Amino acid sequence: MLLARDRLGVKPLYYAALADGSLAFASEMKGLLAHPLLERRVSRAGVDAFLTWGYVPDSHAILEGVYKLPAGHFWLFEIGKGRGQPQRWWDIDFTQRTKASEAELSEELLRLLRAGVASRMVADVPLGAFLSGGVDSSSVVALMSETSNAPVQTCSIGFDVASVDETTYARRIAEQFGTDHHERIVGRDDFAAVDALAAMFDEPFADASALPTWRVCQLARERVTVALSGDGADEAFAGYRRQVFHHHEERVRGMLPQALRFPVFGGLGRLYPKADWAPRPLRAKATLLALGASGEEGYARGLCAMPHEARHALYSESFKKALAGFRAEDELIALMRDAPAQSGLDRAQYADLTFWMPGDILTKVDRTSMAASLEAREPLLDHRLIEFAATLPEAMRVQGKTGKYLLKRTMEGRLPQDILYRPKQGFVTPIAEWLRGPLAGEARAIATSGVLAETGFFSAPALAALAEAHIAGRSDNSRSLWQLMMLERSLTHLGVNG
Repeated sequence: MLLARDRLGVKPLYYAALADGSLAFASEMKGLLAHPLLERRVSRAGVDAFLTWGYVPDSHAILEGVYKLPAGHFWLFEIGKGRGQPQRWWDIDFTQRTKASEAELSEELLRLLRAGVASRMVADVPLGAFLSGGVDSSSVVALMSETSNAPVQTCSIGFDVASVDETTYARRIAEQFGTDHHERIVGRDDFAAVDALAAMFDEPFADASALPTWRVCQLARERVTVALSGDGADEAFAGYRRQVFHHHEERVRGMLPQALRFPVFGGLGRLYPKADWAPRPLRAKATLLALGASGEEGYARGLCAMPHEARHALYSESFKKALAGFRAEDELIALMRDAPAQSGLDRAQYADLTFWMPGDILTKVDRTSMAASLEAREPLLDHRLIEFAATLPEAMRVQGKTGKYLLKRTMEGRLPQDILYRPKQGFVTPIAEWLRGPLAGEARAIATSGVLAETGFFSAPALAALAEAHIAGRSDNSRSLWQLMMLERSLTHLGVNG
């Protein structure tokens, strides 16, 4: 018997060793939960990993004895030969650098983009696209419009808080390419859907953009059966702000030895106040701490949702003992150090493509689209495109403060300049505002949650202080509060309490 998973982890594959010696496997954890021999014991390491990243990465599951086959791996079972171990059949190699000119690279990138989009437009059912108004989804829609004989069906989600609403940009792209465009607004009343989210994900999942992603999938399904997304370009072409920062931080690290950086930058970082309320340039604490650490440690800290010291401030003493020194960040740090890469930027992108993306981005799109009976396809994750991107010189990925340099240059003339070069916003939800206002009661309820109290994992006074500090505006704890709320909902759904 052969179990295998796709190159980049677009689809999941769970398995569990059962008490009778047999092996159960399924495409989602619901299949395993249906088996009477599966024990529902919470994994302590899984909880720490979830609170670290905001999702349970492929190296863990929320239940003990449950595992995930990693992306790009297969597992062969032969009678009489035992189970063996999963083996990697595909990987991303950042060790080679192309010497082609920018013009040649742009021409090749456009060819690969067109091929990736065209191959995923092959369907005998109605087809459309998600459109946020950002570079990636706009590029997909632009290339779809070149191929399609009819107006492309596009869907966007907006928010009832103007500062995070991007529907204006999506509307401009829809008008430029003459798409059949549809919008829907997500508001605080949609919070009632969190129990449905917990049920569709099985494991706790705290990327707050899952809610609007589900809503846009539902909107798309009203008109189409297949929708193309823009996922993957940020990871492949260095489009995240954290990747650009890391690229420049690595230059600083290269100029100063660790023995000097740790006491200077690390000391300043520990003394610098945490200023969530301040303008971004004045929030230097995270940058100073990152510069005081190794590149891998610094990137892990920047990527995590809740750093080690913040998690442990919420844990009970018994839970800290049960972790026995486990620290979820160490897995990402080891992955980056062992990556097939030449530079710090390579290692950061490798981590994003092999750790962050399958655990967060692709999990979110898979579960929410399947829940809406919609097939989502990712043309920017065509493996030929990913392999090409890994060979690009760093200057073709990051120039100054600009990430995705080559992709943006390639799409010039096809997309407006202000769409290509406006600051990246991402699929942001106004959770912080909601938890200070109409959902403040939900934030306070975390400290008295019967489910979390029964686990014995947390300190109730610490949870209460976390909620009150956020509601009073002294700090932005919205991400941590949302994580704890989704953990509570998930454990309730799973029927476990410790």
